[in-house]
Amino acid sequence: MPHLALYTFGILKSPLADPTPLTREFQDSGEPIYRYIGQHPGHLAHAAAADGARGTHFDADWGAWGEFAVPTWYGKGRTAETTALAATLSLWTDLRSAFDAVYTGLHRQALNRRYDWFEKTGHPGYVFWWVSDGAIPTWQSGVSKLEHLHDHGSAPHAFTFRHPFSPEGTPARFEGIGPHSKAATAPRRHDYVESVGHAATPSRLVE
Repeated sequence: MPHLALYTFGILKSPLADPTPLTREFQDSGEPIYRYIGQHPGHLAHAAAADGARGTHFDADWGAWGEFAVPTWYGKGRTAETTALAATLSLWTDLRSAFDAVYTGLHRQALNRRYDWFEKTGHPGYVFWWVSDGAIPTWQSGVSKLEHLHDHGSAPHAFTFRHPFSPEGTPARFEGIGPHSKAATAPRRHDYVESVGHAATPSRLVE
């Protein structure tokens, strides 16, 4: 049975290493949110650095998830001292599970703070695509899907909550998800995911 891959990416206002209270607040919120997401029904796996490194995304060993990559619109630092991004790569059983994880509980609370931590870039911040059972998506595939979404909009191989597709490539409709749902029509909620999760970053925030 196909699984759903989710890649999220956001650009932080300050580097992860910044000692300011706002950055520390973002860092401190990460572990509880990560545990919440990781224990949510439907969550299967997520990319984690083999050495548990934080702040060294570009040099870390991500194993089967591949070499760390970022979209073309990321123009900030790439060292432990200058990296200013949040990114996650994860696998889910279905869209409903991912949707419920994002818009409930601790993650929903953090979502309300996303503009304190993240820049408004005008680019999409998340993308879904289906992968075959047993397949592990890579960081590079997530970046490619996100860039395609930005350039061409939702498609069977790169889509959003608002315009989902089935594993067969046909437009899908889920109760409470899609163009006619209240969640989808909320202001800009479908446009970006402003964050992410453990390993690549300490927190997940989907707009």
